[in-house]
Amino acid sequence: MSGYDDSDHPVEPWGPHDWSHGAPHNSFSPIFMSMGIALFFFMMAQAWSFGTYTPGYIPGILLGLAIVGFGLFIFWRQDISFDGSYEPRSSGVPFKNIQIRKVAVWVFLMSEMMVFTSLFSTYMRYRLGIENCGDMYERLEASHELVSGATYTCFEPASHLIASSGWHLTPGAINTFALILSSFTIVQALRYAKMPDIDEEVRRRKVYRYLGSTWCLAVLFLTLKMVEWFIGFHIPEIGFLGISEQNIHPLVAEGYPINADAYTHHDYHDFIMNIQVSASLFYVTTGTHGAHVAGGIIGLSYMTYKAWRGGYTPTNAVSIEYFGLYWHFVDLVWVLVFPFFYLY
Repeated sequence: MSGYDDSDHPVEPWGPHDWSHGAPHNSFSPIFMSMGIALFFFMMAQAWSFGTYTPGYIPGILLGLAIVGFGLFIFWRQDISFDGSYEPRSSGVPFKNIQIRKVAVWVFLMSEMMVFTSLFSTYMRYRLGIENCGDMYERLEASHELVSGATYTCFEPASHLIASSGWHLTPGAINTFALILSSFTIVQALRYAKMPDIDEEVRRRKVYRYLGSTWCLAVLFLTLKMVEWFIGFHIPEIGFLGISEQNIHPLVAEGYPINADAYTHHDYHDFIMNIQVSASLFYVTTGTHGAHVAGGIIGLSYMTYKAWRGGYTPTNAVSIEYFGLYWHFVDLVWVLVFPFFYLY
Protein backbone atom coordinates (compact mmCIF):
# COMPACT_ATOMS: atom_id res chain seq x y z
CA MET A 1 0.00 0.00 0.00
CA SER A 2 2.69 2.48 1.00
CA GLY A 3 5.95 0.54 0.76
CA TYR A 4 6.15 -0.51 4.41
CA ASP A 5 4.27 -2.68 6.84
CA ASP A 6 1.76 -0.56 8.74
CA SER A 7 1.65 -3.17 11.49
CA ASP A 8 5.22 -2.24 12.40
CA HIS A 9 4.28 1.45 12.71
CA PRO A 10 0.80 1.80 14.19
CA VAL A 11 -0.86 5.17 13.73
CA GLU A 12 -0.39 7.26 16.88
CA PRO A 13 -1.81 10.73 16.21
CA TRP A 14 -1.62 11.64 19.91
CA GLY A 15 1.87 10.44 20.70
CA PRO A 16 5.45 9.90 19.50
CA HIS A 17 5.99 9.01 15.86
CA ASP A 18 8.44 6.55 14.33
CA TRP A 19 10.11 8.86 11.81
CA SER A 20 12.18 6.13 10.12
CA HIS A 21 9.50 5.36 7.55
CA GLY A 22 9.03 8.91 6.33
CA ALA A 23 6.13 11.33 6.56
CA PRO A 24 4.52 11.92 9.95
CA HIS A 25 0.96 11.00 10.65
CA ASN A 26 -1.62 13.75 10.49
CA SER A 27 -1.71 15.99 13.58
CA PHE A 28 -4.73 17.64 15.11
CA SER A 29 -2.50 20.11 16.97
CA PRO A 30 -2.91 23.13 14.63
CA ILE A 31 -6.70 22.76 14.62
CA PHE A 32 -6.97 22.70 18.41
CA MET A 33 -4.51 25.58 18.84
CA SER A 34 -6.32 27.76 16.28
CA MET A 35 -9.69 27.10 17.90
CA GLY A 36 -8.31 27.80 21.37
CA ILE A 37 -6.58 31.05 20.38
CA ALA A 38 -9.71 32.31 18.60
CA LEU A 39 -11.90 31.50 21.61
CA PHE A 40 -9.42 33.09 24.01
CA PHE A 41 -9.23 36.43 22.16
CA PHE A 42 -12.99 36.55 21.55
CA MET A 43 -13.72 36.02 25.24
CA MET A 44 -11.02 38.52 26.24
CA ALA A 45 -12.63 41.16 24.02
CA GLN A 46 -16.03 40.44 25.57
CA ALA A 47 -14.73 40.44 29.14
CA TRP A 48 -13.04 43.85 28.78
CA SER A 49 -15.30 45.70 26.37
CA PHE A 50 -15.00 49.51 26.26
CA GLY A 51 -13.36 49.62 29.68
CA THR A 52 -16.10 47.53 31.32
CA TYR A 53 -15.12 44.29 33.03
CA THR A 54 -17.58 41.38 32.75
CA PRO A 55 -16.43 38.41 34.88
CA GLY A 56 -18.95 36.03 33.27
CA TYR A 57 -16.58 35.53 30.32
CA ILE A 58 -13.67 34.29 32.45
CA PRO A 59 -14.65 30.59 32.09
CA GLY A 60 -14.55 31.05 28.29
CA ILE A 61 -11.06 32.58 28.54
CA LEU A 62 -9.86 29.64 30.65
CA LEU A 63 -11.47 27.16 28.24
CA GLY A 64 -9.63 28.79 25.33
CA LEU A 65 -6.33 28.50 27.19
CA ALA A 66 -7.08 24.86 28.03
CA ILE A 67 -7.73 24.04 24.36
CA VAL A 68 -4.46 25.76 23.36
CA GLY A 69 -2.65 23.78 26.04
CA PHE A 70 -4.14 20.54 24.75
CA GLY A 71 -2.99 21.37 21.21
CA LEU A 72 0.51 22.11 22.50
CA PHE A 73 0.53 18.80 24.37
CA ILE A 74 -0.29 16.92 21.16
CA PHE A 75 2.44 18.77 19.25
CA TRP A 76 5.09 18.24 21.92
CA ARG A 77 4.26 14.56 22.27
CA GLN A 78 4.83 14.12 18.55
CA ASP A 79 7.85 16.41 18.24
CA ILE A 80 9.78 14.96 21.19
CA SER A 81 10.68 11.93 19.03
CA PHE A 82 11.75 13.97 15.96
CA ASP A 83 15.33 13.00 15.07
CA GLY A 84 15.68 14.82 11.76
CA SER A 85 15.54 11.70 9.63
CA TYR A 86 12.65 13.16 7.65
CA GLU A 87 12.36 16.87 6.80
CA PRO A 88 9.75 17.36 4.05
CA ARG A 89 10.53 19.85 1.29
CA SER A 90 8.26 21.82 -0.99
CA SER A 91 7.92 20.51 -4.53
CA GLY A 92 6.31 23.52 -6.19
CA VAL A 93 7.33 27.06 -7.05
CA PRO A 94 8.22 29.49 -5.60
CA PHE A 95 9.41 27.39 -2.64
CA LYS A 96 10.75 24.35 -4.48
CA ASN A 97 13.28 22.29 -2.46
CA ILE A 98 12.84 24.51 0.61
CA GLN A 99 11.83 22.83 3.87
CA ILE A 100 8.07 23.03 4.27
CA ARG A 101 8.36 24.01 7.92
CA LYS A 102 10.68 26.89 7.04
CA VAL A 103 8.20 28.09 4.41
CA ALA A 104 5.44 27.91 7.02
CA VAL A 105 7.48 30.01 9.46
CA TRP A 106 8.17 32.68 6.82
CA VAL A 107 4.50 32.82 5.80
CA PHE A 108 3.56 33.16 9.47
CA LEU A 109 6.11 35.95 9.96
CA MET A 110 4.75 37.79 6.93
CA SER A 111 1.29 37.75 8.51
CA GLU A 112 2.84 39.00 11.75
CA MET A 113 4.51 41.84 9.85
CA MET A 114 1.09 42.92 8.64
CA VAL A 115 -0.24 42.92 12.23
CA PHE A 116 2.53 45.13 13.57
CA THR A 117 2.61 47.33 10.47
CA SER A 118 -1.08 48.08 11.03
CA LEU A 119 -0.38 48.94 14.68
CA PHE A 120 2.55 51.22 13.83
CA SER A 121 0.69 52.93 11.00
CA THR A 122 -2.39 53.47 13.22
CA TYR A 123 -0.18 54.98 15.90
CA MET A 124 1.45 57.40 13.46
CA ARG A 125 -1.92 58.27 11.90
CA TYR A 126 -3.38 59.33 15.26
CA ARG A 127 -0.10 60.77 16.55
CA LEU A 128 0.00 63.17 13.60
CA GLY A 129 -3.78 63.54 13.18
CA ILE A 130 -4.85 64.39 16.74
CA GLU A 131 -3.52 67.55 18.35
CA ASN A 132 -0.76 66.94 20.86
CA CYS A 133 -1.83 67.65 24.46
CA GLY A 134 1.15 69.91 25.07
CA ASP A 135 0.43 71.98 21.97
CA MET A 136 -3.26 72.20 22.86
CA TYR A 137 -2.47 73.31 26.42
CA GLU A 138 -0.11 76.07 25.23
CA ARG A 139 -2.63 77.23 22.62
CA LEU A 140 -5.56 77.36 25.04
CA GLU A 141 -3.54 79.00 27.78
CA ALA A 142 -2.13 81.64 25.43
CA SER A 143 -5.61 82.51 24.16
CA HIS A 144 -7.12 82.33 27.66
CA GLU A 145 -9.62 79.74 26.45
CA LEU A 146 -8.65 77.08 28.99
CA VAL A 147 -11.72 76.16 31.05
CA SER A 148 -10.97 74.77 34.49
CA GLY A 149 -12.61 71.36 35.03
CA ALA A 150 -13.31 70.79 31.33
CA THR A 151 -11.99 67.65 29.59
CA TYR A 152 -10.09 68.00 26.31
CA THR A 153 -9.47 65.20 23.82
CA CYS A 154 -5.87 65.18 22.63
CA PHE A 155 -2.91 62.87 22.00
CA GLU A 156 -0.51 62.33 24.89
CA PRO A 157 2.26 59.85 23.96
CA ALA A 158 3.45 57.57 26.75
CA SER A 159 6.98 58.81 26.08
CA HIS A 160 6.07 62.19 27.66
CA LEU A 161 5.63 60.37 30.97
CA ILE A 162 8.22 57.61 30.55
CA ALA A 163 11.08 59.67 29.10
CA SER A 164 10.52 62.44 31.65
CA SER A 165 12.66 60.44 34.08
CA GLY A 166 15.62 58.19 33.50
CA TRP A 167 14.22 55.80 36.11
CA HIS A 168 10.90 55.52 34.28
CA LEU A 169 12.87 54.63 31.16
CA THR A 170 15.03 52.01 32.90
CA PRO A 171 12.73 48.95 32.51
CA GLY A 172 12.31 49.57 28.77
CA ALA A 173 16.05 50.12 28.29
CA ILE A 174 16.92 46.93 30.18
CA ASN A 175 14.32 45.03 28.15
CA THR A 176 15.91 46.24 24.92
CA PHE A 177 19.30 44.94 26.05
CA ALA A 178 17.76 41.66 27.26
CA LEU A 179 16.06 40.89 23.94
CA ILE A 180 19.14 41.77 21.90
CA LEU A 181 21.19 39.46 24.16
CA SER A 182 18.57 36.72 23.79
CA SER A 183 19.10 36.77 20.02
CA PHE A 184 22.75 35.96 20.68
CA THR A 185 21.95 33.10 23.08
CA ILE A 186 19.48 31.45 20.67
CA VAL A 187 22.11 31.59 17.91
CA GLN A 188 24.66 29.97 20.22
CA ALA A 189 22.18 27.19 21.03
CA LEU A 190 21.77 26.52 17.30
CA ARG A 191 25.54 26.69 16.77
CA TYR A 192 26.28 23.98 19.33
CA ALA A 193 23.33 21.85 18.25
CA LYS A 194 24.67 21.82 14.67
CA MET A 195 28.33 21.32 15.62
CA PRO A 196 29.31 17.91 14.15
CA ASP A 197 32.50 17.04 16.02
CA ILE A 198 31.60 17.54 19.65
CA ASP A 199 30.99 15.26 22.62
CA GLU A 200 27.26 14.59 23.00
CA GLU A 201 27.27 15.47 26.70
CA VAL A 202 29.00 18.78 25.97
CA ARG A 203 26.44 19.44 23.24
CA ARG A 204 23.57 18.67 25.60
CA ARG A 205 24.88 21.02 28.30
CA LYS A 206 25.65 23.89 25.89
CA VAL A 207 22.33 23.73 24.05
CA TYR A 208 20.09 23.55 27.10
CA ARG A 209 22.07 26.24 28.93
CA TYR A 210 21.84 28.65 26.01
CA LEU A 211 18.15 27.88 25.48
CA GLY A 212 17.60 28.25 29.22
CA SER A 213 19.40 31.61 29.15
CA THR A 214 17.08 32.74 26.36
CA TRP A 215 14.12 31.65 28.48
CA CYS A 216 15.42 33.63 31.48
CA LEU A 217 15.89 36.77 29.39
CA ALA A 218 12.34 36.44 28.02
CA VAL A 219 10.92 36.04 31.53
CA LEU A 220 12.94 39.10 32.63
CA PHE A 221 11.35 41.05 29.78
CA LEU A 222 7.78 40.24 30.82
CA THR A 223 8.57 40.79 34.50
CA LEU A 224 9.92 44.29 33.85
CA LYS A 225 6.92 44.97 31.63
CA MET A 226 4.61 44.21 34.57
CA VAL A 227 6.78 46.38 36.83
CA GLU A 228 6.51 49.23 34.34
CA TRP A 229 2.74 48.92 33.92
CA PHE A 230 1.39 47.86 37.32
CA ILE A 231 3.98 47.50 40.10
CA GLY A 232 6.64 50.22 40.03
CA PHE A 233 9.88 50.01 42.03
CA HIS A 234 11.83 51.66 44.83
CA ILE A 235 15.18 53.43 44.43
CA PRO A 236 17.27 53.49 47.63
CA GLU A 237 19.54 56.38 48.47
CA ILE A 238 23.09 55.92 47.18
CA GLY A 239 25.01 58.91 48.49
CA PHE A 240 28.32 58.48 46.70
CA LEU A 241 26.49 58.28 43.36
CA GLY A 242 24.27 61.25 44.14
CA ILE A 243 21.09 59.12 43.94
CA SER A 244 18.29 60.11 46.30
CA GLU A 245 15.64 57.74 47.63
CA GLN A 246 12.45 57.73 45.60
CA ASN A 247 9.52 55.57 44.53
CA ILE A 248 8.98 55.09 40.79
CA HIS A 249 5.27 54.65 40.24
CA PRO A 250 3.90 52.38 37.47
CA LEU A 251 2.09 53.85 34.49
CA VAL A 252 -1.33 52.90 35.84
CA ALA A 253 -0.64 54.62 39.18
CA GLU A 254 0.56 57.69 37.26
CA GLY A 255 -2.93 57.94 35.76
CA TYR A 256 -2.04 56.39 32.39
CA PRO A 257 -4.28 53.28 32.13
CA ILE A 258 -5.62 51.98 28.84
CA ASN A 259 -8.93 53.87 29.30
CA ALA A 260 -7.43 57.18 30.50
CA ASP A 261 -10.31 59.62 29.96
CA ALA A 262 -9.39 62.06 32.75
CA TYR A 263 -5.59 62.22 32.66
CA THR A 264 -3.60 65.01 34.31
CA HIS A 265 0.11 65.78 34.05
CA HIS A 266 2.25 67.96 36.32
CA ASP A 267 3.34 70.01 33.28
CA TYR A 268 -0.27 71.04 32.61
CA HIS A 269 -2.10 73.00 35.32
CA ASP A 270 -5.89 72.57 35.53
CA PHE A 271 -5.83 70.65 32.24
CA ILE A 272 -7.85 67.41 32.17
CA MET A 273 -7.24 65.24 29.13
CA ASN A 274 -9.12 62.41 27.45
CA ILE A 275 -6.21 60.37 26.01
CA GLN A 276 -7.89 57.01 25.49
CA VAL A 277 -6.65 56.83 21.88
CA SER A 278 -2.98 57.33 22.70
CA ALA A 279 -3.10 55.16 25.84
CA SER A 280 -4.91 52.28 24.13
CA LEU A 281 -2.49 52.34 21.19
CA PHE A 282 0.45 52.15 23.60
CA TYR A 283 -0.96 49.22 25.58
CA VAL A 284 -2.32 47.32 22.59
CA THR A 285 0.96 47.55 20.66
CA THR A 286 3.29 46.78 23.56
CA GLY A 287 0.82 44.21 24.88
CA THR A 288 0.65 42.42 21.51
CA HIS A 289 4.43 42.28 21.47
CA GLY A 290 4.39 41.01 25.06
CA ALA A 291 1.96 38.26 24.04
CA HIS A 292 4.47 37.15 21.40
CA VAL A 293 7.20 37.07 24.05
CA ALA A 294 4.90 34.98 26.27
CA GLY A 295 4.36 32.57 23.36
CA GLY A 296 8.12 32.37 22.95
CA ILE A 297 8.50 31.51 26.64
CA ILE A 298 6.09 28.60 26.22
CA GLY A 299 8.06 27.32 23.22
CA LEU A 300 11.40 27.84 24.98
CA SER A 301 10.16 25.90 28.01
CA TYR A 302 9.58 22.85 25.84
CA MET A 303 12.79 23.30 23.82
CA THR A 304 14.91 23.68 26.96
CA TYR A 305 13.39 20.50 28.35
CA LYS A 306 14.06 18.63 25.11
CA ALA A 307 17.63 19.94 25.05
CA TRP A 308 18.13 18.85 28.67
CA ARG A 309 17.14 15.35 27.57
CA GLY A 310 19.75 15.52 24.80
CA GLY A 311 17.08 15.75 22.12
CA TYR A 312 18.93 18.09 19.72
CA THR A 313 21.58 16.80 17.32
CA PRO A 314 23.00 18.10 14.01
CA THR A 315 20.25 16.21 12.15
CA ASN A 316 17.31 17.88 13.92
CA ALA A 317 18.87 21.18 15.07
CA VAL A 318 16.88 22.87 12.31
CA SER A 319 13.96 23.04 14.76
CA ILE A 320 15.94 25.57 16.82
CA GLU A 321 16.60 27.51 13.60
CA TYR A 322 12.88 27.73 12.85
CA PHE A 323 12.12 29.00 16.34
CA GLY A 324 15.07 31.39 16.04
CA LEU A 325 13.47 33.03 13.00
CA TYR A 326 10.39 33.79 15.11
CA TRP A 327 12.47 35.00 18.05
CA HIS A 328 14.61 37.33 15.92
CA PHE A 329 11.38 38.81 14.54
CA VAL A 330 10.11 39.45 18.09
CA ASP A 331 13.42 41.15 18.92
CA LEU A 332 13.31 43.30 15.79
CA VAL A 333 9.77 44.47 16.54
CA TRP A 334 10.84 45.61 20.02
CA VAL A 335 13.82 47.49 18.56
CA LEU A 336 11.22 49.50 16.64
CA VAL A 337 8.68 49.73 19.48
CA PHE A 338 11.16 51.15 21.98
CA PRO A 339 12.11 54.35 20.11
CA PHE A 340 8.59 54.83 18.70
CA PHE A 341 6.68 54.51 21.97
CA TYR A 342 9.29 55.24 24.65
CA LEU A 343 11.46 57.99 23.18
CA TYR A 344 9.49 59.73 20.41
